[in-house]
Amino acid sequence: MLQIENVIRDRGSRYAVSGGPVADRAAADVFLKQLKRTKAYAKATHNSWAVLLPDGPLKADDGESGAGNIILQMLERAGLEGHIIVVTRWYGGKHLGGDRFRHVTACVRAYLEEHAGRGGKENR
Repeated sequence: MLQIENVIRDRGSRYAVSGGPVADRAAADVFLKQLKRTKAYAKATHNSWAVLLPDGPLKADDGESGAGNIILQMLERAGLEGHIIVVTRWYGGKHLGGDRFRHVTACVRAYLEEHAGRGGKENR
C-alpha cells in the first residue's frame, strides 16, 4: 500500500491519498478494510475511491459527491487497471465548494506521480 499523507490542507480540511493493486471487488474491500484499520482513516469524513477492473469499473463517493467519478476518470486517462486509489478527507468545518474537486484531482495526480516514480511498485 502506497500512502501519501497531508497532500493538501485547506480551510481546516486535510487530504491524503492511498492505493495499491487489487484484482477484484473482494480485494478492493480487503484494501479498504486494511486502510481503515488505522484509526485516523476509519474516522475520516470521506474515503472516496475507484478502481478499473477487467469486469468493469467500481467507484464510491463515501459522501463526497462526484469524487469517485473524478478518481475513475483519472485512472482511465492513466490507463491504470487493477489498482485502487482512495482519496481521504478529514472535514475541517468549512465547505470547500468546487475546490474539493480540485483537491481530489491534485491528490490523485500526486499518487500517480509517486506510483510512476516507484516504477509502479508499492510497499507491502
